[in-house]
Amino acid sequence: MIDAAQILRNDQKPSVPLRVIAKPELAKLLQDLPAKYATLVKSAGFDAAPLTLLVISEDDGHTREIWVGAPAKTADAFALGSIASRLPEGHYRFLNAPPAAHPHLVALGWCLELYKYDPFRPAPLKQTTLECPKSVDRAAVLSAANASFTVRDQINTPANLFGPDELEAAARVLATRHKAKLKVIKGKALAKDFPLIEVVGAASTRPPRLIDFTWGKASASKLTLVGKGVCFDTGGLDIKPSAGMLLMKKDMGGAANILGLAQMIMVAKLNLRLRVLIPAVENSIAGNAFRPGDVFKTRKGLSVEIGNTDAEGRLVLCEALALADEEKPDMIIDMATLTGAARVALGPDLPPFYTDDADLAASLAKHAAAENDPLWQLPLWQPYAAMIETPIADLNNAGAGGFAGSITAALFLKRFVENAKSYVHFDIFGWTPTAKPGRPKGGEAQAMRAVFALLQERFAK
Repeated sequence: MIDAAQILRNDQKPSVPLRVIAKPELAKLLQDLPAKYATLVKSAGFDAAPLTLLVISEDDGHTREIWVGAPAKTADAFALGSIASRLPEGHYRFLNAPPAAHPHLVALGWCLELYKYDPFRPAPLKQTTLECPKSVDRAAVLSAANASFTVRDQINTPANLFGPDELEAAARVLATRHKAKLKVIKGKALAKDFPLIEVVGAASTRPPRLIDFTWGKASASKLTLVGKGVCFDTGGLDIKPSAGMLLMKKDMGGAANILGLAQMIMVAKLNLRLRVLIPAVENSIAGNAFRPGDVFKTRKGLSVEIGNTDAEGRLVLCEALALADEEKPDMIIDMATLTGAARVALGPDLPPFYTDDADLAASLAKHAAAENDPLWQLPLWQPYAAMIETPIADLNNAGAGGFAGSITAALFLKRFVENAKSYVHFDIFGWTPTAKPGRPKGGEAQAMRAVFALLQERFAK
């Protein structure tokens, strides 16, 4: 995995200056330049258009500085950092404070832009490094970038190389590094205490399990993170079409984001008693696969009728949420690549979140904007609970009518959380379909940095 410390440097080695120039500043700058440089700028046709680059060279060919057209006011906050992929290899520093974007986000965007997933076609990391601006907390940027790299690596890894065993191994490495206590429940104990996790994963040759680790002082505020760890989803007997299966290696994106968030929390040593729960399964097809119309009892005692075997994420999550809720934590957060309906409503880049806690919702919205980690609240609209009713069980996992699929999934999960002081559910995509500044195509961390900023505000020592 890439280490962001290789990209964002704090040494004082020679660096190429980057001068960010807004269009209104260009005319005065040209007046103040020696004539030969002004002529060079004019002949190159540089007009400070957003994110355009111009190399200002000395007579001997040595680069004096590079001019960068300032990003548009409406540009993504990672836009200026995204020039890292267009610059030649070298060590750079900004001469002036970047306009419109916080220097922290410029530095983070620079790191995130240079991410590559290339284990099958390995290539050296492009040595386009940045001198950390003095106003930037380098440790915080490195923590966020490295957690994002971890998330991206896990989501991008093909499912034949990252199943429940490998997800458990990744959690174990993280827990060991930070001296967290980890246990794994599988086999008969899983079937007895978490029946729906066993049911969803039973048809796979890779056994299902519940990964459970804790970290921090027992006396601290209790935070429990729950992540959907469906390492591949065929849809089960309600099988997906081939096009629908192409990205299903990313169906463990909720678990990856939760592990990334846990990493940030432990690196920062927040004053929390952290618990992480990940139901790790593969939703496959075999003679023992669960069927539409089957009814199962859950850990909480609620009965669930299977309306669709492709709505399996909420089945494994509800068991982990029930366990989390039993110890009445201060906050439960779950993340899951749960519904296509969320993508229809808000697209791939804007995950919805659901909570009844108005203060928590407002704080999340604030931090999402500040961290360039977009989120949007959707309602836990109780009248829609009628859509997941069924005459033969307490709940149906798919519901009727096909409307409001993300909301009804959130309402389903909410039935399993009664005792936690606060609860929030994120319906993430975990994938960037088209490259954007700081976000190469592929697996993506979503909601992780916004949630961490909220937790840091509330629970920093």
